[in-house]
Amino acid sequence: MKRVGKPVFFIVALLILLFAYSVVAGFSYYYGDNKTVYIKGVEDIRFGIDIKGGVDVTFTPPEGFDATNEQLDAAKEVIVQRMVSLSITDYETYIDYNTDRIIVRFPWKENEANFDPEAAVKELGETARLTFREGYETDATGAPSGITAENIILEGADVAEAYAYYDTHTSDGSGTEWLVALRLDDAGKQKFADATSRLYAENGTISIWMDDTCISAPTVNAVITDGNATISGNFDAESSKKLADQINSGALPFKLVTSSFSTISPSLGAGALEAMVLAGIIAFCAIAVFMLIVYRLPGFVAVLCLVGQVAGTLAFVSGYLGFADSSILTIPGIAGIILAVGMGVDANVITAERIKEELAVGKTLDGALQSGYKRAFSAILDGNVTMILVAIILMGAFGTTDSLWAKLLSFAFFMFGPTTAGTIYSFGYTLMTGTVLNLFFGVLCARLMTMSLSRFKGLRSPRLYGGAKK
Repeated sequence: MKRVGKPVFFIVALLILLFAYSVVAGFSYYYGDNKTVYIKGVEDIRFGIDIKGGVDVTFTPPEGFDATNEQLDAAKEVIVQRMVSLSITDYETYIDYNTDRIIVRFPWKENEANFDPEAAVKELGETARLTFREGYETDATGAPSGITAENIILEGADVAEAYAYYDTHTSDGSGTEWLVALRLDDAGKQKFADATSRLYAENGTISIWMDDTCISAPTVNAVITDGNATISGNFDAESSKKLADQINSGALPFKLVTSSFSTISPSLGAGALEAMVLAGIIAFCAIAVFMLIVYRLPGFVAVLCLVGQVAGTLAFVSGYLGFADSSILTIPGIAGIILAVGMGVDANVITAERIKEELAVGKTLDGALQSGYKRAFSAILDGNVTMILVAIILMGAFGTTDSLWAKLLSFAFFMFGPTTAGTIYSFGYTLMTGTVLNLFFGVLCARLMTMSLSRFKGLRSPRLYGGAKK
C-alpha cells in the first residue's frame, strides 16, 4: 500500500475544522437591510413543533362556496404538496367535512423571532394561478384585458413538471440567468404547438401570468412542438425554485380563506433547545476525553472525525449543501444524530482495538495499522449498512409520499395508505446521513490521518497506538 505523506494529517484536519466552522456559522452578506445567505448555518435549521412550536391554521372555502368532499380532499393534497415542496415534513392535516374546514399544523420557519402566525400562514396560503395568455394587453391596474384576458393558451394543469435551472448560454446573449423549465402534458403540448405556430407567423407574444401579475412576456421566435418551454423573468435561485414549486403543487379547487390561526407551544417548553445543545456539548466532551485516555493517538483522530460527522449531519439538515434541501429537525431527529455518533464511536473503537491486537502479537507499527484497519472494516461496514437500511425503511414508511425512499418502497407500504410522521422521518433522515458520513469520516479520513501521523519519528511509539509499554 502506498504510504501516506506527513502533510496529509494537517490538510484533512484543517478541512474538517473549516467545514465544521462554516456549518455552524454559515455565510451571509448584508447590503443595507437586505440579507443574502450564501451558506446556511445552524441558525437556519428549521426545528419541529416539539422543539420550537408552530402554527395551527384553519382554512375554509370562500363564503357561499359549498365545497364537496372531493374538493376538500383535493385542497388538502395541494396544501400537503406545498409543504413537501418547502421541505416541511413535520406537519399534521385534518379535514372536518361537516363544517368544510381544513386544519393544518406545521412548525415555525427557521430564524423566526417574532412568531407571527399570519406571516407563517402566507407560506401555505398563496393561491396564485399560472396562465399563458395571447398578447400583452393590460388595463390601468396592470391586469390582463382585451384578447389577453379572453384567450388563455395554457393553465397550470397543463404542466406535467416544472423545475428551476441555471442557464449559462441564453439565446439572447444576455449571459447567465435563472429560468423555470416546463414540461407540458399531451393536451398542453398540442395547445402550445397550435398557439406558437399561429403566433410565430404573426411575430406575436405569449405573456405568462401569476394571477393578475405578468412575470414574463416573450416574443414567439420559434414553433414549440415538443412540449418543453421556459419561463424567464429576472429570477434568482430562490424565486425560480418558488415558482417551480407553486406550479408543481397544482391548482386549488377553491380559494383558501384563513378562518383562524393560533400558535402551538413546543412540547419541551422554552429553553429546552439550549439545554439540549449544552447537554450534547458536555456529552461530546466526555466522549472525547474517554477516547483520548483509552486509545491515545487513534482516539485523538477519532474525535476530529466525530466533529466532521456531526458537522456533516447538521449540514444536510440546514440545507448547507446545494444539492440537498433543508430538513425539519425534531427531537427524534436529534436522537438520530446521537445514535449515529454512537456508531461513529463504535467504528473508531473497533479499529483501535484491532490495532492494539496486531501490536500485541509483535507486528511493526506500519503493519499493525494496515492490518488493523483492514480487519476492522468488514465489521464496521456490516453494522453501518444495517443501520442505513433501517433508516431508509423508516424514511420510506413515515416520509412524504413523493420522497425517493417512499417511491422505492411503495411496493411494501402502499397497502397502508399515505402516512407522514415528520418526527419519525427526521429520526431516519439524521440517522442515515450520520451513518453514511461515518463511513467517510470514521473510516477514510481516520485512516488517512492516522497513517500520516505514523510517519513522524516522534509519533512512532507503539504505546501511542495502544501497544504495551516495552
